[in-house]
Amino acid sequence: MKVGIYTLGCKVNTYESEYVIKSLKEHGYEIGDFNDICDIYIINTCTVTNNSDSKSRKMIRQARRRNKDACVIAMGCFIQKEKQDQLEDIDIAIGNKDKNKIVSLLEEYFKKKEKINVVKKTSDLTSFDDMYLDKYLSRTRAFVKIQDGCENYCSYCIIPYVRGKCRSKDFQTCLDEINNLVDNGFKEIVLTGIHTGNYGRDINTDFASLLKEIVKIKKLKRIRISSIEITELNDEVLDIIKNNSKIVDHLHIPIQAASDEVLKIMNRKYDLNYFMEKIEKIREIRPDISITTDIIVGHPGETDAIFEKSLDVLKKINFSKLHVFPYSKRDGTPSARMEQIDDQTKKKRTDVLLDLSKELEIAYMEKFCNKKLEVLFERNHGAYQVGHTSNYLQVKVFNESTISSGDEKVVLIEKQEYPYLIGKVIN
Repeated sequence: MKVGIYTLGCKVNTYESEYVIKSLKEHGYEIGDFNDICDIYIINTCTVTNNSDSKSRKMIRQARRRNKDACVIAMGCFIQKEKQDQLEDIDIAIGNKDKNKIVSLLEEYFKKKEKINVVKKTSDLTSFDDMYLDKYLSRTRAFVKIQDGCENYCSYCIIPYVRGKCRSKDFQTCLDEINNLVDNGFKEIVLTGIHTGNYGRDINTDFASLLKEIVKIKKLKRIRISSIEITELNDEVLDIIKNNSKIVDHLHIPIQAASDEVLKIMNRKYDLNYFMEKIEKIREIRPDISITTDIIVGHPGETDAIFEKSLDVLKKINFSKLHVFPYSKRDGTPSARMEQIDDQTKKKRTDVLLDLSKELEIAYMEKFCNKKLEVLFERNHGAYQVGHTSNYLQVKVFNESTISSGDEKVVLIEKQEYPYLIGKVIN
């Protein structure tokens, strides 16, 4: 049987979909394109914003229209949140538990030809679902999900209500999985979770202890942390980053708001002074590091004056890129009960921040012109080969027969052509 899979949302979803693909292949299913006529469609959904909900619904409807006789499976955060009586196009509904049981659920469905709903209560999401990968669609970097769940309860965020309590993958299982991926040719590992830096607190260990062991894996070239909260970059973690070049020159640290007033409303766990002091400390140990961030625009309480002050703060921190998200009202969260900012104001502020992000990106890229950088090559792009540096800059070089996906080469950067750096491979 032919299966088409569509994944929305975060890197955790990407990992989970890879696991589903692996499981299905091992049991004889053919993986096709989601846009093809398939016997089975799987949509791994997201609910972080209203747009995520809309896209999840759209992809479910598309699957049903594409083949009315197909088995349509929807799983993940949108399904965990949604009222099940509204999901008439779905044959198998899976929330944020039991995605690893996809094969047995399909067997049950085709045996009985009856709809299946295995969505658990979020309060029951207390154990880490066993998932393990030794291969990946990409040949250069592989995600490893080490953690699930969040208990921060930021006032704007629906995720704790759909992902459940923090829970961690077994310590040794993490190391075994990474070792196997490295043995199978992956040079870069991306550690990911819903609240990655919270790893281990439920199993009597911590994120620093895991990092200490991962850096010892000899053939592993790069370790990337998908995202980490500023409060989790403690002295022990920073010491590991300082002393291990395998950990890349890039950290994604969400700030969410560049205003103490809005941070307090958001129920974030730091103020600007704490955030900026920690950033300064990071740059002392890694002067050229790329620090990117997430920022929410138009959260309740963000006045015009606060927004203008926030721009100055963001420029002062000097991120290398801003991931900008207009505030999306999520029913059931505290922020949804506050006075809302109109969409036109949010769009105007979003455009301003996107322009600022481009300025910051170009300024950071320019720092590396006429310098030599190690590039891990990933794909062809027209007349070019494209790869990423340790600090997550995209680099293009003219196609050379000596370069293959997965190769790491030293490149002399000649110029910046946003969003790429252009260079040439040197011996």
